[in-house]
Amino acid sequence: EWWRTEVIDNTLNPDFVRKYILDYFFEEKQNLRFDVYDIDSKSPDLAKHDFLGQVFCTLGEIVGSPASRLEKPLGGIPGKKCGTIILSAEELGNCRDYATMQFCANKLDKKDFFGKSDPFMVFYRSNEDGTFTICHKTEVVKNTLNPVWEPFSIPVRALCNGDYDRTIKVEVYDWDRDGSHDFIGEFTTSFKELCRGQNQLNVYEVTPSFPASLLLIASFPLFICFRTQIHFTVAIDFTASNGNPSQSTSLHYMNPYQMNAYAMALKAVGEIIQDYDSDKMFPALGFGAKLPPDWRVSHEFPLNGNVDNPYCNGMEGILEAYHQSLKTVQLYGPTNFAPVVNHVARYAAAVQDGSQYFVLLIITDGVISDMAQTKEAIVNAAKLPMSIIIVGVGQAEFDAMVELDGDDVRISSRGKVAERDIVQFVPFRDYMDRTGNHVLSMARLAKDVLAEIPDQLISYMKSRAIKPNPVPVYSPSDEPPTNPV
Repeated sequence: EWWRTEVIDNTLNPDFVRKYILDYFFEEKQNLRFDVYDIDSKSPDLAKHDFLGQVFCTLGEIVGSPASRLEKPLGGIPGKKCGTIILSAEELGNCRDYATMQFCANKLDKKDFFGKSDPFMVFYRSNEDGTFTICHKTEVVKNTLNPVWEPFSIPVRALCNGDYDRTIKVEVYDWDRDGSHDFIGEFTTSFKELCRGQNQLNVYEVTPSFPASLLLIASFPLFICFRTQIHFTVAIDFTASNGNPSQSTSLHYMNPYQMNAYAMALKAVGEIIQDYDSDKMFPALGFGAKLPPDWRVSHEFPLNGNVDNPYCNGMEGILEAYHQSLKTVQLYGPTNFAPVVNHVARYAAAVQDGSQYFVLLIITDGVISDMAQTKEAIVNAAKLPMSIIIVGVGQAEFDAMVELDGDDVRISSRGKVAERDIVQFVPFRDYMDRTGNHVLSMARLAKDVLAEIPDQLISYMKSRAIKPNPVPVYSPSDEPPTNPV
């Protein structure tokens, strides 16, 4: 257990104020579990409270959801519907300032039949998509229409994420013991306005809602939040240099007790990147094999055998198609990359507005045979919304792959230099754990090969002056009314 929210009394629809800050790494699978309890006493022992349900997810799932807002059903209690949990994430700015504020009010609306009102304030920061997230609640001041609340301190990035012009919404409620607090009204401001201090400019009339305004700063989570879909394609080397798949010395050997290097590389990268693909359907290709029935060599064939629909359902679907292909094709050669690079580039060329980004994973065992053609394909692809990951398996020399990587010298072809560095190459042998811990090997591999993807995506967007496009703003009016008038 890392963290707990505050307790909200007497409600089935809590909106928690307390937030948890953690580091986000695109290249890592960050598993999360959320448990929900009904608190019956002040005891910190969860066993003494009623368990209401739980949900498992990854941080990537939350960030990769539309507007970085993930809604999932709670489970954990057999045969019972436990409700729904909504998880949201936002990239924090670097602001480390704190603000100390105090508010008072005059002539608030009287809501209690016997007596006056018991007012409290709720502060919301605006999100990039136009919605609002609760960030602070004041204490309740009992039986008054002219409350003076206690001073409070709050991190500026919690209030506005360090953006002084971002809209801050403040709602005022009359507290009720049963949790059905009466809405008095609201106003909007900004941290820049609040910084003017105590004067007539910081007096606000409590009125109906205002439209939000905000500032967008381009970043990888922001593009993902605003529905830049990442499309993942895998291409696997089926050349004869891998060895006979039926023999234990082969890199394609299907050991019933553990995955081979191809399967480990595929699973390591795919399980992380699939969180950013909404339908979890992935094209899976092979190259360098002879195919039935005429046994011609192909450098661009679907692993599932369906030329019209090469998509596989999730990582398990790709692994199943890979294993099935090993039983039906004949490993041959040579090792040509250009066909699969051009295959993905054709799709990327059709969508260059920033709404989609393509990642090609090539897993290979050896020396490339069509270096000139591949370099030309990569130079052309560098202008497109596309990245290429190459994982080398086995003990071959991979000098040519290092040249394709372009970290030291940008790749060129026919005197034309690649517009961006879009290739990341790693040899899998450098990540093999000496103790035989394959889970650790896969985590290390994924961390390194995926680390450059966010910067490569941002570099494409900046080169085309593409800014994040907000999703349609969510409004409570989009839902059927719970208390129709």
